[in-house]
Amino acid sequence: MTSKLDQLKTMTTVVADTGDIDAIAQWRPEDATTNPSLLLKAAASDAYRPMLDKAIACASKHGGSAADQLTIATDMLAVLAGKEILNLIPGVVSTEVDARLSFDTAATLERARRLVELYDQQGADTGRVLIKIASTWEGIRAAEQLEKEGIRCNLTLLFSFVQAVACAQAGAHLISPFVGRILDWHLASTGRDSYPAAEDPGVQSVSRIYNYYKVNGFNTVVMGASFRNTGEIEMLAGCDRLTISPALLQELKDDQGELARRLDANNASSSETIGTVDEKLFRWESNEDAMATEKLADGIRRFAADQIELEHRVRRLASAA
Repeated sequence: MTSKLDQLKTMTTVVADTGDIDAIAQWRPEDATTNPSLLLKAAASDAYRPMLDKAIACASKHGGSAADQLTIATDMLAVLAGKEILNLIPGVVSTEVDARLSFDTAATLERARRLVELYDQQGADTGRVLIKIASTWEGIRAAEQLEKEGIRCNLTLLFSFVQAVACAQAGAHLISPFVGRILDWHLASTGRDSYPAAEDPGVQSVSRIYNYYKVNGFNTVVMGASFRNTGEIEMLAGCDRLTISPALLQELKDDQGELARRLDANNASSSETIGTVDEKLFRWESNEDAMATEKLADGIRRFAADQIELEHRVRRLASAA
């Protein structure tokens, strides 16, 4: 019997949920995804020091105010890390727009285009880059425009059905529903210690979205993210993509049990109907979903805080140079 990880790879594209170059080299996933939190952790490693130095030098050469140079440096760091990751994987890498721009469509568009431009300047294949944007109303509108320009997007921090429908209607290339964070909220709000895997609220949310997409012919890729245990992953076997941390990848590799397919586009079933999601409907349905509202806000705050800490680290290194 092959490992559950090997079995999973036959039905789902496995993505590495890490910015650690060494871990990506070890696991050799199809795709990889990063965010400010992952980059902050990775930037503490020796492997990232040359990238940090180069990013700071590029920002200094660019000129402008200290604030402008700082944003250029952190964007360049993300791009240099992404390019290094692309050398290790056959697929795509996601690079995230500053979470502080999550409610500003114009600023998100500007930053996304700059990230793609920086990738192009570094000689990377921009067709292998996904721009990662929070699934706010403003972020979805930015993604809609970027997709029309040929810039593919990964809509992240997705917790609700209405977010998923709005993303698909906007033509987003990929969504990242956060399984584990949905579970976290339900555990905290109910006082329960756990849920059986089949009843896990995060698993149920992704299954609902996956089936709705397949039944209604949406091409948007569903990539489950933010897993707390392998049980969640196993219940979503067959999902388009799953982004998994190295620790959980190891658990799946060590498990020789049989893994059953749980999601299958050919057998998808959904009777839900929803019309065009306009801003009024989006905001109302979001308001009605306490979990999604709280976790989206919390996620943006966390990514923004880690982005600020990353900037502090870059500023300290630049001052010492």
